[in-house]
Amino acid sequence: MHHQIYVVGHKKPDTDSVASAIVFAYLLNAWKKAGCKIMKVEKEAVPVIQGEPNAETKFVLEKFGIAVPEIMTDGEGKTIALIDHSDKVQSVDNIDKAEIVAVVDHHKIGDVTTPNPIFFVNFPVGCTATVLKFLFDKTGVEIPKEMAGLMLAAILSDTVVFKSATTTEADKEAAEALAKIAGIEDIVSFGVEVKSKLSDVSGMSAKDIIMRDFKDYNMSGKKVGVGQIELIDLKTIEHRFDEIYDELNKIKVEGAYHSVVLMLTDIMKEGTELMVITDEPKIIEITFGKKLEGKSVWLPGVMSRKKEVVPPLEKTFANL
Repeated sequence: MHHQIYVVGHKKPDTDSVASAIVFAYLLNAWKKAGCKIMKVEKEAVPVIQGEPNAETKFVLEKFGIAVPEIMTDGEGKTIALIDHSDKVQSVDNIDKAEIVAVVDHHKIGDVTTPNPIFFVNFPVGCTATVLKFLFDKTGVEIPKEMAGLMLAAILSDTVVFKSATTTEADKEAAEALAKIAGIEDIVSFGVEVKSKLSDVSGMSAKDIIMRDFKDYNMSGKKVGVGQIELIDLKTIEHRFDEIYDELNKIKVEGAYHSVVLMLTDIMKEGTELMVITDEPKIIEITFGKKLEGKSVWLPGVMSRKKEVVPPLEKTFANL
């Protein structure tokens, strides 16, 4: 019998999934102590992650003096709260053999199901931390400085310093309120500092660059992989395009993908160089109105995988 609720984000954890796991565990414990009208909490909550945090996340945790959560990849027999995802493929192994008691997210609703009603909160905002800010406010729990810092960093990371198409007014308002609590005066320069940690790919192999934030999708029966790396300046990686493309090809062949795409997103230019290897090059022209004539196409204004790349691709595949 497990006497804990394990709060866990998705595979290949990013700053939002790690920070929000830590913050939601804190909030659940506050609810356990004080009582909460909207969720009865009887167990101690513990944040866990499914893999090593990236450079950006490590920077954020260090800045606010928070320990890196322990890694947990198997959910069998455990009580679990899902954060920043509700897809089985993104979740811990044996999720079907776990008791899920809560989901807090901002993505499309996934395929996780439960036998009983649970605490489920999902807003169409840019970041899970924005949803958590709402829950703090709604239940009257005071936000400590370091938790505010984690949430602020998560919002700035997920919304790409408010430049992503996923950004909402709610994200901006939450960030402003959290910055005051965390003692961050210049939100944008802090956001650029956070994002620059993830931009430094100098010591990474081509495979690590591709796989750092890579997700698999089933698009009308076809296996499609979509990776994304956000850069302060695309020029820092241009000399490695051939090497990255060759590695992308290997991944496609070994993983038996129909298509693999890598979003090389330039934060300052606000656009994405989309590197593509596909069995049907016409899908890029159908989806984005630009013909794939080499290794990649430039998509001005495209910053979000979740909103601007995956849904239009899914639509194209559905109509093939």
